[in-house]
Amino acid sequence: METVTFVETLDREGGLLAAAAEKAGTGAEVPTCPGWRVRDLLRHTGTVHRWAAAFVAEGHTSYHPDGGLPDLDGDRLLAWFREGHRQLVTTLATAPPDVRCWHFLPAPSPLAFWARRQAHETTVHRLDAESARDGAPAGGAPAGVGTDFAVDGIEELLCAFHARPRSAVRTGEPRTLRVRATDAPGAVWTVRLSAEPPVAHRTGAGAADCELSGPAAALYAALWNRRPFPEVTGDRSLATLWRERSGVT
Repeated sequence: METVTFVETLDREGGLLAAAAEKAGTGAEVPTCPGWRVRDLLRHTGTVHRWAAAFVAEGHTSYHPDGGLPDLDGDRLLAWFREGHRQLVTTLATAPPDVRCWHFLPAPSPLAFWARRQAHETTVHRLDAESARDGAPAGGAPAGVGTDFAVDGIEELLCAFHARPRSAVRTGEPRTLRVRATDAPGAVWTVRLSAEPPVAHRTGAGAADCELSGPAAALYAALWNRRPFPEVTGDRSLATLWRERSGVT
């Protein structure tokens, strides 16, 4: 997917997140993030937006801490969130393609990384805001998540996030997990699990101990632990392992 497409998605998803949060109210519980209320979701996502924008706008070439969570609530918090989201969209849309700055996953360029990462970050948290608005996580595939975007998000999660040493998805003995999007030709991943970080490849070759399958958008939300897995075949303990250990920090 092109960087401009990720920026457009970020723009749309941030608006949907704010609208769902406003409808739910900042004191509403967020079922998909146990222990959080909407105010926590807005503070977190708004801080991440400002943190990401600073790398691109200010050209930090090494890790730079965020500015901390704001002591805001209600309408002031919503306005603060919208302001930071708009700042991030504008920063990414107007940055030179060859901008140099720190980033933490493999990418064609820093700008491509931040546009992609923030589009997915905001989409997942939009699902959180909608769970608060609706009172519970919705079933099935989330509305507004396109197949190509969902496939890209699964690729990022399996092949980049969980390739890092901090991934806690580990098994005492080697096991194989397969993830298959049923509505996207070629969108199948084989994830080798062991005592080391998972190793994922875009292939359906070979046997698997467990397969998670379903439409790409439903799998995307499920792998981020925002929806149930559409279908699980084989050893269900690996699906449970993912549920319990795959949280990204």
